[in-house]
Amino acid sequence: MSHKRSSINRPPTPDVDKDRDNQEPTLQEIINSKLIESGEKERLKELLRERLIECGWRDEMKALCRAYTRKKGRSNVTVDDLVHVITPKGRASVPDSVKAELLQRIRSFLGSATT
Repeated sequence: MSHKRSSINRPPTPDVDKDRDNQEPTLQEIINSKLIESGEKERLKELLRERLIECGWRDEMKALCRAYTRKKGRSNVTVDDLVHVITPKGRASVPDSVKAELLQRIRSFLGSATT
């Protein structure tokens, strides 16, 4: 004869967001703050914009948006639709050289910020 054990009373799982208020900021949050405070984040965004235009990425994304809009019909497409469809393709098609240049700039910034 088998009998079921009653479940163990456990406290509710803590809400992650509530606990975050009392914790130290993450490394990513600290780096982001330093980038913003120094103005480096804006400079990196501008560099990224320039590089993506130079390599034709921006034109490629515009063409994908136009093709999608033509296919679905202009009145049947929202900005949210375009973002949902194009974002994964856009992220995947950023050239490695552009990613590497930005990463190097961030590393240089972190190196100079910690000395």
